[in-house]
Amino acid sequence: MRLELLEDTFAIHRFNPSHGIPDAVFGEAMFGIVKTDEELSIVCRESLELGSEQRHRGWSCIKVSGPLDLNAVGILAHLSKVLAEAGISIFVVSTYDTDYILMPAEKSAAAIAALEGGGFQFI
Repeated sequence: MRLELLEDTFAIHRFNPSHGIPDAVFGEAMFGIVKTDEELSIVCRESLELGSEQRHRGWSCIKVSGPLDLNAVGILAHLSKVLAEAGISIFVVSTYDTDYILMPAEKSAAAIAALEGGGFQFI
């Protein structure tokens, strides 16, 4: 499986679930939005200011080269196991075609080393 470290640094924002989605998000090349009864979470480039009630900056992102078959089993489990064994916390955004694994930027070199040691290749 091939992986790609994206160039941007990302932030994870938390809003009240009744908060609207900031229009600026829709101009981004990559973003993730999830809304539940408890919260609205938005992942986007760190440099985009959204005025969120909580924000965690400084996340690097690894893209799993896709498209992946929706019936594929264990891809994310294997990736997360390798990173967990290396002591690296993750935040995952999944799309129809692939997965994006965010980790603290200061741990991206360790994440790459661990994943390469686990048999993954970077492009």
